Parts: sequence; structure tokens; C-alpha cells
Amino acid sequence: MLKKISLLLVVIGAAHLGNAQSESPFKFTIVKNLEATEVKSQGNTGTCWSFSTTSFIESEILRKTGKKIDLSEIFVVRKIYLEKATLYLRYHGNAIFSQGALAHDLMHVMKTYGMMPEEIYNGKNNAAVHNHTELEQTLKSYLDSLLKKPTIEPHWKERFETILDSYLGACPPVFKYNNALYNSMTFAASLGVYPDDYIGFTSYTHHPFYDFMDLEIPDNYSHGKYLNVPLDQLMEIINNSLANGYTVEWDGDVSEPGFARKGGAAVLLKKGEQFGDSLPIEDVPTQELRQATFDSHETTDDHLMHITGIAKDQKGNTYYITKNSWGDKSGINGYVYLSENYIKMKTVSIYIHKNAIPASVKSHMESLLVIPPRP
Repeated sequence: MLKKISLLLVVIGAAHLGNAQSESPFKFTIVKNLEATEVKSQGNTGTCWSFSTTSFIESEILRKTGKKIDLSEIFVVRKIYLEKATLYLRYHGNAIFSQGALAHDLMHVMKTYGMMPEEIYNGKNNAAVHNHTELEQTLKSYLDSLLKKPTIEPHWKERFETILDSYLGACPPVFKYNNALYNSMTFAASLGVYPDDYIGFTSYTHHPFYDFMDLEIPDNYSHGKYLNVPLDQLMEIINNSLANGYTVEWDGDVSEPGFARKGGAAVLLKKGEQFGDSLPIEDVPTQELRQATFDSHETTDDHLMHITGIAKDQKGNTYYITKNSWGDKSGINGYVYLSENYIKMKTVSIYIHKNAIPASVKSHMESLLVIPPRP
């Protein structure tokens, strides 16, 4: 695992990038990498949002207390399943019920329901890996069966929770951790991390800059609000966060040909460009291109990961060291190095601690830094 390492040369050896059949051209020097917990695997689930944001919170605990705590991603996931189910029924089935969500949903769970350690609730219920394919189908079938009746029976949540228990295991109401007795709310309070200290940013021109916007992507089922800033300032926020010891939660597009799943690197390839024996030629991102690719669905909200640091390639180009949730055998020990151009074009949103906002950005939005309440 990479942590607190500087000036370390990382060579991606014989790993294949995209369709390339030769040794990777990338040789990275780590400039700065903030401490993070061990890489995990989300298994066969669409719960990257919980794995990445949990990792982000774990790094915040490390930053503030020096303690390494392994939090339960699936405790958060099951709470969001119930919230999505409630909306699905209220909208008579005309709402999304799926495994996906976003970073602010974990913040909401932490504030509303609390948190649990992984060792108390791992959500596998004795399974070897996480797999929510059948669970999602079973939950949705149950909800659809309720909608076929003239009225929703009043105790549907009890049956819904029973299904969750059968697949994920039951959540203990009280548990012992490090010789202390907790429930989920008192455990969350003990972590020293406060959800209201975190804020989301994005950068699109179909909403005014320096105001909150409802990010129109399917996984934003809860209509979370993001502060909309120009692209240069979005990058300034990321860089300032890392420079001052704060990691960054990242949401973006990983379906691009320049995202090399096995190789552990992502670049913004020019049209027709392919990986070869030398560093690829990257496209040049602009605010206008960001908007065009978002509107055309060329840029999609695919995946959330956790940015922990900065590296340089052999030509001095900047990359962002990003912790993934596909296990430590993927990429570079479970990490992906996203080029600066890739970040500029394919970032959908970020989440950071409010103290990491640079003064030049804060001056535009001092009155806006109270996050609007959840609908």
C-alpha cells in the first residue's frame, strides 16, 4: 500500500494498458501521498460510492486522530437501500432503485444513522465476497409487488429489513468495540469526524458559477447540492486540498479508452491515439468541452474513488494518485494514476473538507458555505 511516500519511483512493468501489448511507457515519481487505509474490494456490487467515501472518512480520521479505523461500507449501503425504497414507493415506481449513490449519501447516513466498524458488520453474511446482484433484484421485486396492490401495506419496511438481513446479516443494535459499548450513533460520534464539515464541488456551465446546483446524474437520487465553480478553480481546490494534507473524494468517468484498468493509469487520449511504447498524446480539456461531453453523455458518472496524492511521469506531467475499490491486485497495488488532463475533463464532482477550500475560491462564496438541507 502506498502512503506517506515521497520521491519514490514507480514503474508499471509488464501490465497491459488498454489494448497495448507492450511494456507500459509510464514511470512515475511520487511527489506527495497522504496516508490511507488498506485497499478493499467492492466485489460484484455497484457500491463504489460507499467504499470510496468510507476510505475518504478513514483518511480524515487518520489526519485528525492518527487512528486507523476500518469502517463498514455495507452498513451505509443498507441504510441507503431503505431510503431509496421509500422514495421508489412514494413516486409509484417512477424513481431509481439501484445500488448506486454518491458521497453526500454517506455523509447523510453518518449524520442520521451513525456508523459501524467493519469487524462488527461486514455485510457479507458469511459470503466470500460482496455480491448484490440478486439482493437488488429481490428488493426491487418486493417493492414492485407492493405497488401492484391498491394501497401500500403499513409494515412493508419490516419485510424489507428482513430481506436485507438475509443477504447482508443483521445489524446489532449495540456492540462492543475496543472494550467500549456503542450503538451506531455513539460510535459515529466517537470518530471525531463531522459530516457538516464536508462539501461537494462540480464545474458545469448550464448552471451559474458560485452557486449550488443539483447535479443531474442518475445516482444523485437524493438531489444532493454541489457548489459550481469554473474548471480552473475546481483544479485549484483539488491541489490545495492535497497540499494541505486533505485527501479528496472523486466521482467521474472511467469508461474512457484512456482508462487502463489493469495498468493503473488513465490519460485523456486524443481521438485515434492509442497506447504504445511511448507516452501517449493527450487531448486538451476546456470548460466548453467538459460541458459538451457531459451534455452528450460522452462523460458519464461511472465510478467514485479516493484521491490521496500527486505523482509526475518522466516528462514532468502531473498525475493524481487515486485509491480504487477493485482490490489490491488491480492497477498499481489497487491504485490508479489519473493524469491532470483526465481529471480536468472526466471529473463529475469532488468532495472535500471545508478547510481545504483555497482563499481565492472562498472569497466568491463565503455566504454559500452552509450546505442546503437534504430534501
